[in-house]
Amino acid sequence: MKVPGSTGSGCRFAGFTVCSYTCSHRCGQTHTMAHRDGIVKAKTRRSKRFLQSREPKLTEGQKSSMIIRGGNSSETVSQALKDVYALKKPNAVLYKRKNMVRPFDDSTALEFFSKKSDCSLFLFGSHNKKRPNNLIFGRMFDFHVLDMFELGIERFVSLRDVKTDTCPEGTKPLLVFAGELFETDREHQRLRNLLTDFFCGPRVSAVRLAGLEHVLHFTALEGKIYMRSYKVLLKKSGCRTPRIQLQDMGPSFDFVMRRNHMASDDLYKTAHRQPRGVKPKKKKNISHDAFGTRLGRLHMQKQDLDKLQTRKMKGLRKRRGEQTAETAAAAAKAPRTDE
Repeated sequence: MKVPGSTGSGCRFAGFTVCSYTCSHRCGQTHTMAHRDGIVKAKTRRSKRFLQSREPKLTEGQKSSMIIRGGNSSETVSQALKDVYALKKPNAVLYKRKNMVRPFDDSTALEFFSKKSDCSLFLFGSHNKKRPNNLIFGRMFDFHVLDMFELGIERFVSLRDVKTDTCPEGTKPLLVFAGELFETDREHQRLRNLLTDFFCGPRVSAVRLAGLEHVLHFTALEGKIYMRSYKVLLKKSGCRTPRIQLQDMGPSFDFVMRRNHMASDDLYKTAHRQPRGVKPKKKKNISHDAFGTRLGRLHMQKQDLDKLQTRKMKGLRKRRGEQTAETAAAAAKAPRTDE
């Protein structure tokens, strides 16, 4: 019996199947596990730690991507996959062998690869006469395909064609989306969400100015999507704030939209559901405006200003024979009696 994500063999006795396999993604060591009725039980401490790393967590770690080359691919597709892998390292797995997979017809192989490499994002490249230079961006939910978009490469400039310095490995990019279609069209909105999930990089609480070294710019115009990659250069400006200059780094793509597979609204909502332990507790009477200013609301009882204790001063004391405005008005309204 083989375990997904492993290579090895197993023997069966007394209702159990004991497997010895080599982990191909985490540590490359040999683990031993026992299976019964579909339940995986670890036999060693190392295999126990391996299973615990695969268990669901309240706060998931960095998402990994698998980059797969199809059975038929051109030189453009192969180089494009390598360049995207260079941008995604170290949170990516590159499959160097050809795989006869058709994601829109049968996604079983992709789901198996997702379990094997523990990746929730994938990029598949293929080439044929009907759809030349084809790239498919997609993502998984519970090891099943959630949504994927097929983009055709019309123009491609590789990293090796641009003779400039590149950003260090693992740099978090700054994503910029331009174009009205990203705001109005439903397919482009879902594609923007997918590209953000694919290229966002590690989750951080703050970013310093010197850490903004890489910019990915996506433009949707006239049915095409233009992807550009720039390196941020900080130049002297004569003041404290440096002057920012963008230098073309590569790779650059001109995409055309082809097929897509989008999840239903119910499944998409389920995929975005968060457990109770992650959701922040809502604080009462606290709100934020459009600029992020924190506003608070106070509830107070109605005050009687007549009974308000003020500072005692000699000039405010009432003297004998003086009538206040209220007493004078009451005396004026009172009826006169003739003796």
